[in-house]
Amino acid sequence: MPKIEPLDKLKLESFNNLTKTLSFNIYDICYAHNGAEQKKYISYIDEEYNAERLTNILKDVAEIIGASILNIAHQDYDPEGASVTMLIAELPIIDEPRNPEEPGPVKPQPDAVVAHLDKSHITVHTYPESHPVYGISTFRADIDVATCGKISPLRALNFLIHSFDSDIVIVDYRVRGFTRDMNGQKHYIDHEINSIQSFIDQETLDRYQAMDVNVFQENMFHTKMMVKDFTLDNYLFGIDEADLSDNERQLAIERLNSEMLEIFYGRNMS
Repeated sequence: MPKIEPLDKLKLESFNNLTKTLSFNIYDICYAHNGAEQKKYISYIDEEYNAERLTNILKDVAEIIGASILNIAHQDYDPEGASVTMLIAELPIIDEPRNPEEPGPVKPQPDAVVAHLDKSHITVHTYPESHPVYGISTFRADIDVATCGKISPLRALNFLIHSFDSDIVIVDYRVRGFTRDMNGQKHYIDHEINSIQSFIDQETLDRYQAMDVNVFQENMFHTKMMVKDFTLDNYLFGIDEADLSDNERQLAIERLNSEMLEIFYGRNMS
């Protein structure tokens, strides 16, 4: 990958002081029936979402929100995990960007609106881990898209959900600071939003149980989602459901359901 040299100075146009931050966590849950299979799963998921692939995902995010990439830092870790940090800035404004309360694209599109961004960044960190006794392995990716400009990073949310195998998705969106119009009037948000769910396509939403916790007066929005349909074979690694005894099958289902509910509600339930 060619090295991207940082610029000494970057001129800011039509400055917008609003900071819009999208932070979201995705969780992929798996049941591996013994320690050896757990290690194989962790190795598999670590390779599947290595720094190179994560970098490509973030490049697509930059394209979707209309940003130019100034600098990329990425790192794979031992024994597992990866991080990518991308500094982005604006491209020339072609059209006045809008933030309609509707889903963004699920993949980069050549005719996407080119938007204005000032001093912004995108980051991702991954955390593969496993329970030493219960056979549960969990992959978590933490992603932040922060923009200082006229476009909301929520435009990239649909694409990001489709970029991972997401059993649970927890999303936070906040608009901070203020910007002034030509008359000096302060504005604390520059687009309408009632729910983060409005920025996710209906077909995807139909797959999840979703709930909102919003603080409208503070421009803080929170949505959590958990897949509705549970097919055991989709959560097994190194073995098929048909290879399990009735007792083993029931144990796997109970442990997977418990893990997913605890992550979804953010507390231990046993």
